[in-house]
Amino acid sequence: MSDAPLSDVELEERPPPIAHARLVYLGPTSPHWEIQSDWGDEALVEAFRSRVRARLVLLPPHDPQFRRNRERVNRDAERENFLLEWDLGYPEDN
Repeated sequence: MSDAPLSDVELEERPPPIAHARLVYLGPTSPHWEIQSDWGDEALVEAFRSRVRARLVLLPPHDPQFRRNRERVNRDAERENFLLEWDLGYPEDN
């Protein structure tokens, strides 16, 4: 499987997301992250939440490892067909 970004045609063919997750940075003290969900199957959301916590438990956004783990979380959400939002507490450059 390729790591290339999905084309517009591939994006249009994807089914609608099955769940939602918002990852909120809480600040410099542990725990750094809260994983919220507005909708979706609770068992799927909880399994995703566990995987995200394992990747981000000790990583604030300024840590060099954060960028790699953020990409892993993004790929996991894409594989599971989750709608994913990041709230780092500051505006991000796109």
